[in-house]
Amino acid sequence: MYLRIISLKGIEYQGNVISLNIKTKSGEITILENHRPLISLLKSGRAVITDQSRQSKELEINSGFLEVAPRNRLNVLID
Repeated sequence: MYLRIISLKGIEYQGNVISLNIKTKSGEITILENHRPLISLLKSGRAVITDQSRQSKELEINSGFLEVAPRNRLNVLID
C-alpha cells in the first residue's frame, strides 16, 4: 500500500507500507492491503506505520481525515 500523511507543514510521511494503525472517531482500526474504500474522521492519538521492512514508526495525530482509496492508496490529512 502507498501511504501519504500530509499536514499544514508538508508531507510528514510518504512511502509503501504493510499496515497503518490509527484512531478514528468510530474506534481504532488497522488498514491492511486491499482494504475496502473508506473515509473517516481521525481522533487524537498515535498512528503506527509499519513499513515494508517491518520497521514501525509512530506519529502523533491531533485530528484529521483518513481516506482509503482504490488500488491500495492511503491518504491522511492532519492538522
